Amino acid sequence: MRPKIIVLDDDPTGSQTVHSCLLLTQWDIDTLRSGLTDSSPIFFILTNTRALTPEEAASVTWEVTHNLKQAIAQTGTEDFLVVSRSDSTLRGHYPIETDVIAQELGPFDAHFLIPAFFEGGRFTRDSVHYLNINGVPTPVHQTEFAQDSVFGYHFSYLPDYVAEKTAGKIAANQVERFLLEDIRAGTQERLRHLTHNQCVVVDGETQADLDQFATDVLAVAGEGKRFLFRSAASILTALAALGPQPFPPEEMGSYALGGKPGAVIVGSHVKKTTQQLERLLQEPGIEGIEVDVSHLLEESQVQRQAMLQQILEQIHQAHATGHTPVIYTSRQELSFANTQIRLEFGVAVSEFLMDLVRGLPKDIGFLISKGGITSNDVLSKGLALGTARLLGQVLAGCSIVRTPGDHPQFPNLPVVLFPGNVGDEDGLAIVYQRLKPQD
Repeated sequence: MRPKIIVLDDDPTGSQTVHSCLLLTQWDIDTLRSGLTDSSPIFFILTNTRALTPEEAASVTWEVTHNLKQAIAQTGTEDFLVVSRSDSTLRGHYPIETDVIAQELGPFDAHFLIPAFFEGGRFTRDSVHYLNINGVPTPVHQTEFAQDSVFGYHFSYLPDYVAEKTAGKIAANQVERFLLEDIRAGTQERLRHLTHNQCVVVDGETQADLDQFATDVLAVAGEGKRFLFRSAASILTALAALGPQPFPPEEMGSYALGGKPGAVIVGSHVKKTTQQLERLLQEPGIEGIEVDVSHLLEESQVQRQAMLQQILEQIHQAHATGHTPVIYTSRQELSFANTQIRLEFGVAVSEFLMDLVRGLPKDIGFLISKGGITSNDVLSKGLALGTARLLGQVLAGCSIVRTPGDHPQFPNLPVVLFPGNVGDEDGLAIVYQRLKPQD
């Protein structure tokens, strides 16, 4: 019997390689018990910590793990693995989150950094993490993601990344390296000798590599070794081993409601999202609605309310004419005096977008949410869901969930969680084409 895989996800897109499991947007003990007792071997707790300050991320992670400890005891769950799921381009609160998890749910014999996400073109070779850009493997420190104003970094060689992020607490030469040849030959013996929460960086070039590694990890964990993971999504595919999803991606339109047009919310501002948005706006049946967020922090409540009403009117007019409104934030790059103001701006933008979600027409056929933080807020705030059932992937790396049948505003609504940095230029248009009313 496989252990229960408990995933603390720092945005809601880590479920992008699995299906038929629960996503929890709340972490009270009763909700956590529902995840632990669900029939699926894996469930996700959407902590959304990538949108928080380091102090807030630590606090939320402590609250989740503190409650988890009680839920685990109450349900008698003895066999489990804990995963701190984060971004495959190395952004996020490491080692803050893994440190808190280790304090509350440890001790662990090792924690593994496994950032490979094959559907998104991210793989690790010789402990160097790469992103495929137009077919060219590019070390991630040379990409826009390494310049992130909150989570920037200088190294693609993972031992150096660990040393940088831990401020030297873990030196590069103290990091264990599991290379491709190690994984393909089998790692059980090395796994048995890991102790004292040893930091290990893990290569992965194909899903078969991580399938092999997961087999070894599960075997050794079954002997009593305790492991913690800091990973992207592909290792979860291997650990959960769920098999094919009920409907293939091309047939996910069967979940759309009543042949009605849908709505698209675009919050992510990374370059890839902007390219996908521009392509989507060329599709027939689409009506673009721009939200100028540049002055959102400075505007009065009256100004904000007036803008909200104006945009909602545009949305409802588009829907009434059979069009799918695409609501997107203005694309210009903004600069901020410090990280705190940038995070406050992100919260203000998200709150405005969630007011728009709550004001959408009640009979939309589907909702596409673009951006990790935006997607988390759509589920937890815009739709006010405690849990949602993951149906599967409508495009590689893009999850689709469904609201409960008793949702007061949008029952059984399919909602796409589309990460900002996933898919090619046509990705957003393809998802729309799969869900839109068919002629």
